[in-house]
Amino acid sequence: MAQKELDKWTGRKMPKLTLDKLESFLWNAADILRGSIDSSEYKHYIFGLLFLKRLSDEFDEEHEQVEGDPEDPDNYQFFVPERARWKSIRRVSEGIGNAIDKAFEALEENNPLLEGVLTPIQFQDPKRLPDAVLNKLITHFSQPEFNLANSNLSEPDMLGRAYEYLIKQFADDSGKKGGEFYTPQGVVKLLVRLLDPQEGMRICDPACGSGGMLIESFNYLKEQGKNPNNISIFGQEKNLNTWAIAKMNFLLHNILDHRIEHGDTMADPKLKEDNLLMLFDIVIANPMWNQKEWNRESFERGDRYGRAKYGIPPKSSGDWMWVQHMLATLNNRGRLGIVLDNGALFRGQSEGKVRKAIVEADVIEGIVALPSNLFYNTGAPGCLIIINKQKSEELKNKIFFIHAETEFEEGKAQNFLKDKHIRKISKTYRKKEEIEKFSALIDLEEIQENDYNLNVSRYIDTLPEEEPIDVTEYNTELQKLQTERLELEKDFERNIRDLGYK
Repeated sequence: MAQKELDKWTGRKMPKLTLDKLESFLWNAADILRGSIDSSEYKHYIFGLLFLKRLSDEFDEEHEQVEGDPEDPDNYQFFVPERARWKSIRRVSEGIGNAIDKAFEALEENNPLLEGVLTPIQFQDPKRLPDAVLNKLITHFSQPEFNLANSNLSEPDMLGRAYEYLIKQFADDSGKKGGEFYTPQGVVKLLVRLLDPQEGMRICDPACGSGGMLIESFNYLKEQGKNPNNISIFGQEKNLNTWAIAKMNFLLHNILDHRIEHGDTMADPKLKEDNLLMLFDIVIANPMWNQKEWNRESFERGDRYGRAKYGIPPKSSGDWMWVQHMLATLNNRGRLGIVLDNGALFRGQSEGKVRKAIVEADVIEGIVALPSNLFYNTGAPGCLIIINKQKSEELKNKIFFIHAETEFEEGKAQNFLKDKHIRKISKTYRKKEEIEKFSALIDLEEIQENDYNLNVSRYIDTLPEEEPIDVTEYNTELQKLQTERLELEKDFERNIRDLGYK
């Protein structure tokens, strides 16, 4: 029953959809898929249907209000052709997967912004997604209160927030696989605050996953009372399905001005101008840690973009090659923030040589050691490395270290960075405030003496202080114990004699 019919029948205005109800509704949709497909794949199908329903509901609302020809695509931000409208999908009882796939194709054909976004999601697979399962999903999404038109949402940007919730829930549910496309929100918030994006900047994530870091940069400007539409957003993602999720994520957040490319950043960087790498004010990323397949052979033959300026890392780990790619895409005032495995700070051999060269170039501004068990795909601790191509005079030939390994809230399966931890770390970093056992500004000379080891615990003493010893008190206690021992020995000898053994 449509919302208008329900309102007319009850005589009361139907309550708007709240964020809590939407989140619960979407998570319940995943329950319908349990047992049919692997949990790591839920996101593709739930996100696809959510996006289709959103476009259709908003189109239906605009269709009733449009002036002029209601079937003219120019009258809509997104034109939904007849076969992609939700009422058409609901009428299908057989071959539902094929009908959804055809709806996706029609949407892409009519909307250039959606090109390649929906068709990677394939619903036509009767063995895995039979009509019975898809019919349950369609029925679930067709409930009257689940109207995703703007007029039925209780708050702006609710769909974007619900989408972020769902991305996190799927990462929780699918564990290691989920961590490949999602960075915990606390880590993202912290890194964005350390980089402090401003209006007018070009911001890029070359390993953008589902787009969380770029969207948080957008949200950060809103929080600061600035115009988030006055930044330019760029990204690249290797996995096709994850790229599609990122595109949907931006569109559901109503961030229409963005450029997210699909492809392997190391092998084929897509963000170029005049056949040269684009340059950015801020580059931010959480690439795959210790990546083994990072195209090392082509770098050995010579990289046309000059990204191996400081050396070539080992085949077993592309961490410092990611740093170098990001460095190569910074403008002369640019800053970058990267999330890496803590081992990148101290591993030796060819990786150590690259790290040494970058340290000597004096572009590393700060390093933050993170708590363990924050991430979905590993319990190992990570770190944040901040690079600034225009370091201030007081930071020249110095690196600011923060030991934040104890700044977390413990969870059942994971630890979390909460707002209080983020505030403490970011405030300390911004002020470059030296706090005993927490932060320190270290000269490059000392780092050179430590063979360019950047492990934070090497420079910040985190051991608890030993309690002072009162020698007089301990000496008195010792004499007392010695006296008691002599008395006990006398008692023992007396008892032995009384028993006739002496």
